[in-house]
Amino acid sequence: MNGDWWRGATLYQIYPRSFCDANGDGIGDLAGITGRLPYVASLGVDGIWLSPFFTSPMRDFGYDVADHLGVDPLFGSGADFDALLAEAHRLGLKVIIDQVWSHTAAEHPWFQESRAGRDNAKADWYVWADARPDGSPPNNWQSWMGGPAWRWEPRRRQYHLHNFLPQMPDLNFHCAAVQDAVLGIARHWLDRGVDGFRLDTANLYFHSRGLQDNPPLPESRRGDSPVLMQQHRHNADQPEAPAFFERLRSLMDRYGHGSTARMAVAEIGGAEPLSTMVTYTQGGYRLHTAYSFAFLGERPGAAQVLSHLAPWAEGAGRQAWPSWAFSNHDAPRVASRWGSGAAGAFAFGGGAEGRPAAAGATPITWLALLLALRGTVFLYQGEELGLPQSTLAYEDLRDPYGLANWPLNPGRDGCRTPFPWEADAPQLGFSKATHTWLPVDPAHAPLAVDRQLADPASTLHATRRLLALRRAHPALRLGDLEAIASEGDVLVLRRQQAGPGTNDALLLAFNLGARHAAVALPATVAQAATAVPLFTHAGAAMQGPVLQLPPGAVLMAPLA
Repeated sequence: MNGDWWRGATLYQIYPRSFCDANGDGIGDLAGITGRLPYVASLGVDGIWLSPFFTSPMRDFGYDVADHLGVDPLFGSGADFDALLAEAHRLGLKVIIDQVWSHTAAEHPWFQESRAGRDNAKADWYVWADARPDGSPPNNWQSWMGGPAWRWEPRRRQYHLHNFLPQMPDLNFHCAAVQDAVLGIARHWLDRGVDGFRLDTANLYFHSRGLQDNPPLPESRRGDSPVLMQQHRHNADQPEAPAFFERLRSLMDRYGHGSTARMAVAEIGGAEPLSTMVTYTQGGYRLHTAYSFAFLGERPGAAQVLSHLAPWAEGAGRQAWPSWAFSNHDAPRVASRWGSGAAGAFAFGGGAEGRPAAAGATPITWLALLLALRGTVFLYQGEELGLPQSTLAYEDLRDPYGLANWPLNPGRDGCRTPFPWEADAPQLGFSKATHTWLPVDPAHAPLAVDRQLADPASTLHATRRLLALRRAHPALRLGDLEAIASEGDVLVLRRQQAGPGTNDALLLAFNLGARHAAVALPATVAQAATAVPLFTHAGAAMQGPVLQLPPGAVLMAPLA
């Protein structure tokens, strides 16, 4: 299993609208991405994850798909995608594409046929239900975008389920024809040459056939919107899901193994995602890996970091493989959320019960911690630059969630602003247009790529060094993880990979807080630690058996 390329890999998430605009219309596109792939490859990542570029009405910016096989003209053409794929492979980068299968856009031909009546070929392809006798929706399920998760369709005189916008109806995965059609979509892109899929909202594929009401959350755990006030017991995490994932895995395994394997990573939401991640990925016959929102909420302490990692240390978790992300297109950037910048609220709720922002930690602290974790890692565009969350005026917001919840929650636009390539160029080098789809952030200019390339002490150069260490050390990519010390904001780990011809071990120390810490190492660890560390940050040092860890410090050293 250690030969599978995706185990321990680092994948760079690209949000196409905001990465690079090649045609000058103010919106990023596929040709723009292709032109910037040498930069991505220079980071030392193993591949990219592309957020949706498919035909869409763009109510949710591509996560409402009207044609799963087509490229939206906003981003270019099918030929543009093929060129991107070829260039990525030439540079040694794998390409993972988003697949949105839990729902479609209302404009999708499948839904247009299904909504027309109850006796057509696709009548059961979506989740339909009769009204209650008083005309109200069939149950109390709530939408993540606000309001009930049901919309009345006068053509059928029934409600359809929508876990997100009303114009994003949910597919009915209990229908065998839907599963077959979805696997056909997967086959199309695999035949085209992609290396795998990121499965959007994978734990929402199935719903309870009984359509029972969801129970309320205990008062102490309720959020500030209706969808965060109930347990999603009947519209998520249903027992039928693993069987479908086994069908998908069987299909993907026909395309290769090891260095040629195709992989699927699932996005798992919900209040208790870690056990679901294990269930969906255990063994070699379900999904390859999965990630949750465990690290996309408030800043965790050392003990909480370990609690997120624990499920993969014993039992079924030993046969599963996790993935981790600290930022993405749905969450405020980690540099602000956990660092000394203004902390943003997590757009879709949940997240860990955490701690206040850490004044001493820097983006390098969080990058080092992320790249030290056992699992597959996702870096969000701009994370390697330490970009902070952007603050937008109400009139500049585009995210439907932010528009609905402003000012309590400004939504996701603050992590989606255009990428800063050149500090002194118009639109920071993102576009030649006068106006861009979201405004560029002037605060990002000092952190632009060209400025950081010229500064050996920059976050960008630190990211390259950390990625080089992860690629060079099997212990970081694949090794077991053991906690040596965990108290408050201080975390000291041992990562070790032992096997035929391999004995690689590292000491990893982090101070995630704002106070200086001195940690006495066990004698056996102190004696094995090499005096010259591989990587240090913020003044970390080893003085005999004692680690000196100023606020935000990182130390990585080989163990003999």
